[in-house]
Amino acid sequence: MKSTKVLIVEDNDLSRENLTELLKGDGHTVTALANGRDAIQAYIEDKYDLVITDLRMPHVDGMELLKFIKEINQAAIVIMMTGYGTVQTAVEAMKLGAFDYITKPLKDDIVKLTIDRALAYVKLRDENITLKDHLKEKFDFGKMIGYSDPMKKVFDTIEKASNSDSTVLIYGESGTGKEFVAKAIHFNSSRKDNPLAMVNCGAIPEEFLESELFGHEKGSFAGAIRSRIGRFELAQGGTIFLDEIGDMSPALQIKVLRVIQEKQIERIGGIKTINVDVRIIAATNQDLDKAVAEKRFREDLYYRINVIPIHLPPLRERGPDINILANHFLAKFSKLKRKQVKRLDPEASRLLMRYSWPGNVRELENLIEMLVVMKEKNEEEIHAEELPQKLLRGTGEEDQFAVTEIPEKGIDFNEYVKRFEKDLLLKALGTCGGIKNRAAKLLNLNRTTLVEKLKRLNIANDESN
Repeated sequence: MKSTKVLIVEDNDLSRENLTELLKGDGHTVTALANGRDAIQAYIEDKYDLVITDLRMPHVDGMELLKFIKEINQAAIVIMMTGYGTVQTAVEAMKLGAFDYITKPLKDDIVKLTIDRALAYVKLRDENITLKDHLKEKFDFGKMIGYSDPMKKVFDTIEKASNSDSTVLIYGESGTGKEFVAKAIHFNSSRKDNPLAMVNCGAIPEEFLESELFGHEKGSFAGAIRSRIGRFELAQGGTIFLDEIGDMSPALQIKVLRVIQEKQIERIGGIKTINVDVRIIAATNQDLDKAVAEKRFREDLYYRINVIPIHLPPLRERGPDINILANHFLAKFSKLKRKQVKRLDPEASRLLMRYSWPGNVRELENLIEMLVVMKEKNEEEIHAEELPQKLLRGTGEEDQFAVTEIPEKGIDFNEYVKRFEKDLLLKALGTCGGIKNRAAKLLNLNRTTLVEKLKRLNIANDESN
């Protein structure tokens, strides 16, 4: 039977040693530490089936440790140890996600019973997801890291899309990792042994993009001193990733549509029709529904590429993934830059969770790289005060209507709330191209509730969507 890995955190030497001996005697693998700060680092660097922590400790207490662990892994099993005088605090810890608590002085039979109950719960939970876990073992999503519910949905869709040959359209803000999704789908598909061609349609000038995609014959235009094979030909038998397809010109959209329909291309200046067997994965940070309505994107092409849609959540909606990614980048850049930085202090971690991350994962990665570079070689911890001012003061957006102080004459509460609500609704509609269904989903409202609020606040909007 697999040995259970247990992390014990207890600042009392005798209690720590006794508990370690008891658990090792039952066949558990034990790591025992004297403070919460070291426990945070240990939890980042390794995986534990169970954490048993004292409630009161210097520097980082058991409650702070619990919050940190739950941010990283909501499913983590944590048992609190507490004296009789702090039982109420232990109960509060259970409300925050602790599995159970045991009171001091510790009794061996109570400790064993509590641990057995926790492990039985884990076994039952794991049995319920065994089939899904076995399916996941076949897939390596590489640099894509995430344990939040939105990312679990993304991984599930990637898994299903990889087993098909249908076109995929990836939606997401800049910096969310659309390229990683395309790679995950390709390298877990039956085409994985054939090429993956990557084309950023928004980064290549229109006059060169056609040649990039379809190739050209020598002399077909000024500067064509030799023939060139395009990306569709290079990807034969594999996959082509058309990033930022929303920026593609209408003329090129027609030619891509033909590739999907007829599986044929012609080089610029060529007369030969070339058969291509290529799967298309596209991505965009635009609202293509709106682009179609405005005649900027062909409706027939939109329906051809939007067979399997994947919506990548922005980093601000991924909760605990923020600190997981931050620690991943911390380890990466500490190694690359030959530094000894090992952790973020709890306040720095809290501030990362609070920030809105308009640049998404790319912004977080760049920030961590900067913080590591600026540290001295022997420094191990990044402190909150080292973060940029924009993180220290919050998201920037959330302060727009913040009341720092109430003037002596007072404020009109109802009017203040009304202005805030109206602005929020307008922003949601703008983000979703005026489509009420999407705006309602974005705000976690029923569509009927959204419509009622629009009418009440006299916000004009087309009722057809």
